[in-house]
Amino acid sequence: MNIAELFNRHAASISYQWLNVKLHAQATCSVTVKRLDQIHPSISGNKFYKLKYNFAAAQQQGLNKVLTFGGAYSNHIAATAYAAKLCGFKSVGIIRGEELQYKALNATLSTAQQFGMQLQFVSRAQYRQKQQADFLAQLKQQFPEHYIIPEGGSNSLAVQGCAEILSADDLKNYDVICCAVGTGGTISGLIEASSDQQMVLGFSALKGNFLNIEVAKQTVKSNWNIIDDYCFGGYAKTSPELLSFIQQFEQDFSIPLEQVYTGKMLYGIFDLIQHGYFTAGCRILVIHSGGLQGRLASLDPNHSQSISKKEPTSA
Repeated sequence: MNIAELFNRHAASISYQWLNVKLHAQATCSVTVKRLDQIHPSISGNKFYKLKYNFAAAQQQGLNKVLTFGGAYSNHIAATAYAAKLCGFKSVGIIRGEELQYKALNATLSTAQQFGMQLQFVSRAQYRQKQQADFLAQLKQQFPEHYIIPEGGSNSLAVQGCAEILSADDLKNYDVICCAVGTGGTISGLIEASSDQQMVLGFSALKGNFLNIEVAKQTVKSNWNIIDDYCFGGYAKTSPELLSFIQQFEQDFSIPLEQVYTGKMLYGIFDLIQHGYFTAGCRILVIHSGGLQGRLASLDPNHSQSISKKEPTSA
């Protein structure tokens, strides 16, 4: 079984959806969503592309076990667990926050466990060592013959995969490419694939400008920017305003969002449109990166709880 071909077979044709943004703002630009969330029922969005060549590399090395890292709301953890099941691999997830092992699993971690992933909870201090040689050596001793995929799946192989997100038509038909940013792998691939006439705009799910530094290591191109103005305080943090926007957006366009990545990105895009950030006639392509397994239950219109009630605010 060739794993790259297996991934390709499971990739359905990707649809595009134009948005009538005048429902929300006086817009002179066009907005189209590339629905990567529909590419696969369990390895959706950017994770499909980030994992493709990592699993292929593991196979080439004769390995059938993977180990990776993530927080409690990590889309990458859930996607890796299913990809491993699909490819006949075993998987281990190193999860940030040792206190989580004593609590009921949230939707993301429960999904990963159902797909066969062994969850290993570590302290936040230990987790910060995930890129250090000594810590990785300990993991290799504890979990021998495992192919290690970094947090978020972001490495050179992920960038290679994410460069495939943009088609030849995308390079001709759009002026600005927008995506949510978590670890930087997806936007790095988009930057590498983009034309010099395009701008790639990233909406960080985390507070701070450190992602600009990380992405700059992956590319020599300069047609990109990452902003954290719409992170709502940090990773997995939210607000009634954001949740209300997501619900209204879904009602208007019938595109599901979640509150960690895609909801914040679309909120930011619509706010920038409203404030005249984009030039008149600008053609915007929005990359919907999936991650819907982490969606809050209270976003469901049939859910009885009010969105003003307390929601999880940290990973």
